[in-house]
Order: sequence, then structure tokens, then C-alpha cells
Amino acid sequence: MKVAEAVGEAIARLGADTVFGVVGSGNFHVTNALVANGARFVAARHEGGAATMADAYARVGGGLGVVTVHQGPGLTNAVTGLAEAAKSRTPLLVVAGEVAAAAVRSNFRIDQAAIAAAVGAVPERVHSPATALDDVARACRTAVAERRTVLLGLPLDIQDAEHPGPAPDPPPLPHRPRRAQVPPLPVPPPGAIARLADALQAAERPVFIAGRGARLSRAAEPLAELARRCGALPATSAVARGLFAGDPFSLDVSGGFATPAAAGLIAGADLVVGWGCSLNMWTTRHGALIGSGATVVQVDVDARALGAHRTVDLGLIGDAAETARAVSAELERRGHASTGYRTPEVAELLVREGRWQDVPYEEHPAEDGGPRIDPRTLTIALDRMLPPERTVAVDSGNFMGYPSMFLDVPDSDALVFTQAFQAVGLGLATAIGAAVARPDRLTVAALGDGGLLMSVAELETAVRLGLGLLVVVYDDEAYGAEVHHFAPGGHPLDTVTFPPVDVAAVGRGFGCAAATVRGPDDLAAVAAWLDGPRDRPMLVDAKVTRGQAAWWLEEAFRGH
Repeated sequence: MKVAEAVGEAIARLGADTVFGVVGSGNFHVTNALVANGARFVAARHEGGAATMADAYARVGGGLGVVTVHQGPGLTNAVTGLAEAAKSRTPLLVVAGEVAAAAVRSNFRIDQAAIAAAVGAVPERVHSPATALDDVARACRTAVAERRTVLLGLPLDIQDAEHPGPAPDPPPLPHRPRRAQVPPLPVPPPGAIARLADALQAAERPVFIAGRGARLSRAAEPLAELARRCGALPATSAVARGLFAGDPFSLDVSGGFATPAAAGLIAGADLVVGWGCSLNMWTTRHGALIGSGATVVQVDVDARALGAHRTVDLGLIGDAAETARAVSAELERRGHASTGYRTPEVAELLVREGRWQDVPYEEHPAEDGGPRIDPRTLTIALDRMLPPERTVAVDSGNFMGYPSMFLDVPDSDALVFTQAFQAVGLGLATAIGAAVARPDRLTVAALGDGGLLMSVAELETAVRLGLGLLVVVYDDEAYGAEVHHFAPGGHPLDTVTFPPVDVAAVGRGFGCAAATVRGPDDLAAVAAWLDGPRDRPMLVDAKVTRGQAAWWLEEAFRGH
């Protein structure tokens, strides 16, 4: 057995049931070995798309994401997706060919380990035939246990060498757990638990903001139970949206995406507790969302996260779920239970104004060049049409608040928010990876025209896979964020505005069903597609109004 075959078999044994990639000579044999040992291989059209698909697959499906790429340009093509995954702490294994040490003049030679480290990934390598399986196991363990993106370099000469040991044990039957097992995470010491319990007992208007760490630790139930005990209103960062779906006192998302009602309630809190949440500028509106007199507590497994974005009054190093359970137990021991912020008046306010769909608005005025649909009107209409069991994948841009907040999601796995790097063009690949992970749900890809055209080759991937994917393009014929950022200063906008493109025709060219939407009546075509059989993607070219910046963008650019 060659080392490449042994490595592929070992990765499959360690949980790689689905692998994304683009195959070149440097990863050909290891990819075939993965397939031979039971892994499904999903071929993307660009390595950047493959990396993002694997990232989204890991976020939605749980466990280890795997992407395989050629050496040199195969890896550099994937770098933006790797940066997003690394910043999001996605457990992702990047299996990349690597130039042999002796091939000093190879045109493919680059410092792959340095590139990985530069974007926050962990560089690993298969060092020799004798250490190959240990090297693979170490890389996979780092990815899963430490939630890191790991680059595993496979030098070509080592790949082609004979593996000296016995062949690995045959892989188990393909009934692997959906979520990788992670060692027990830390709980703060009793003194710190008591201090947080003291703060909760003293608070009259507590608010919880749960972030990525709470989502990863599956903290919804213990946090909801603690919130009920102390009368707290639960909210999330954008990336954890859906964690408290169904809770009548949920504030949904804190920060720039918050509804006016939620923003007012968060600002009125006398205690704010961040659970696995960085409390950064996006989640706190540059700090303005938290009242000046509020006590701020932060709970995180990473000590470096405590106070990184703002001063906190109390920081606890601990897993969000386990810490919430420990604090609940302490309050129960004390016999404490409080209505707190959960009053009838707050309940009534949230029933009336708790969702963006319930907030009144005036339609954007008509524009030259034919009718265009207000993005709020578009998204609210889609929300009413789509089945409740859905996954929403959102690209970056001026439009992104509308699908992120006007499309309801059933749980915290249902909004795939690849925004840690704020890269435009990841949304379509995100949706494909999510759809592969959760074929039982309708997946919606929400893109701007810029992001769609940047990644358009992956429409072929979606069609080839027969994905029932709804691709909604908020088409303003521009990089809208830049337009609204710089237009008030009188700057020329020729570099960020473009002639009209018949995006629906582009979709049909790839084999998608497609429709152009300029008004609510045009959505009848979407309703017909939803009725089935949904055996191919549908692309909706929504010609949206362009005259106003999204509400969240105005907030984000304030003082920028």
C-alpha cells in the first residue's frame, strides 16, 4: 500500500464521510483512497468553493469537515475559504498535496505552512512513511478537539512511497455520529460561579447574549432554563441566531440586526451576560447597545476572549453550557427564582414588535429604469412561502440583513453565517455545503449580484448534484455596501456599479429553473417550484430597490 492510500483510508476511518475538493495530480491518489474507503466525494468547480462547502458542511452537520486540494495554486485558490473557517473555529481538515523537499525548482513550490499560519490555520504535515498514520491522527485530533482548521501537507515523494506498516483496520460501517465527540470542557471554580449567581440575584433586568461558543457547546437548553429561573431575556449574536427559537421572551439577534424593540430592551438591561460571545462592535453596536450603568459579565472557554472587545466587570473561563448548569444549580440551592425582565409588558411588546416582519415600514420609492422590489417586501413574502424547516446561507453585502433577519430559522443550525472574514462570494458554496449536510431541509442561498457572479461556477455543482436549492439574488447592479458608504461623500461610483445582467438567463444556462422578480406577483414562479419536484436549483433574480442603505449598514458605518 502506498502512503497516499494509507492516508486516505485513515482519514475515512476517522470520520470523513463526505469530502469536498478539486482534484489535481497532487491529491488524486489520496482522494481516490478516501472514496474507496466509503467517503462521498463532492467535486467543486473552484477550490475556494470547495473549502467553503466543507466549512458549511461541518457547521451544519457537525463533526469534521474535509477538503482536498492540489499543491500550490490548489491551496492558494482555497485561502479565502480557509481564512473564514479558521476565524470561525470550524473543525476542518485541508488535505493538500505538497512539493517534495528535493524538488527545489518546482513551479508549484510555495511555503504552504506559512500560508496556513498566516490565515489562522494550523499547519501539519505527513513527515515520513513511518509516521504517516500518526501524523494524520494528530491533525484530525487537533481539528476536532481544538476546533481548528488544519492544513495537512502531503509531500509527493512521501505519498508515492510504500507504507511500511500493516494496513489500517477496515473502516467501520458508515453510521458515524453526526457530531464529533469533544473532551469535557472547563467549568469555572465555585467562587466564580457564586459571583455570577450573586449578580443574577441582584439584577432586575438581566439579558443574556449567546454567541458562537454557546452554539458550539449546545447550550440552548441550560441557558433557557437559567434565563427562566432569573428572569433574563435571551438574545444571540448573528452567528448563533435560532438558539432560542420558540422562546416567547427571545430578543432574537443583538447588535446591528436587532429590532427596535430588542435594542431598547437590551439597552435597558442592568446586567448583560455574554455566553461564548465576544461582545464585539457588531453585537453591541460599537458598545452603544449596552447601558453605561449595566454590569457586564463574559463567559468563554478562551481566557484571551475575556474583555478583548470591551471592559467586563466579571470574566469566567468556562464552557457556556456547563457554566449555565452550574449557576442554575447554585441559584436552586439558594432557593432563588425571579420574574426579572420577563414581565407581561415585555411579553406584549415582543408579541407586537419582536420580529422584523412585524415592524412597519414605508416602501422604498420608485426608481428610474423599471419597477424594482423593496428587499423587505421580497423577503417577507418569501418567509411566508417557504417551509418552516429551512437552512438559510447568507453572503456578504448591503443586502445581507434582510435574509438574515426577515427569514425565520427553526434552530441554531439553520442560519449559516460565513461572515467572520466578511468576504464577498462565499454564500453560494456555503449553501451547497449546507444542503449536502441537511438534505431534509430546503436550503436558501441569499446572495448579492456581486457575490453570485464572483462564484457563479458553483451553480454547475448545485445542478450536477440535483440540489433543490433556492438561490435568491438581491440584484442592485452594484457592490451596494460601497455605493452607500461612499456616495454621501460625493465620490465617483463608476468602480462599484455595473450594467444590468440577466441573472435569470445565467441561471438557466447552468440548468437552473429561474425567474426575474420585480414585484410580489412575480414570486408565483417560486411558489410553483416549491410545489415540486425541486430536482434542480431555482435562481431568483430579484431586481431590488437601490436608493437606500440597509438599516444595519447605516449603523455599521456610523463613525467609520
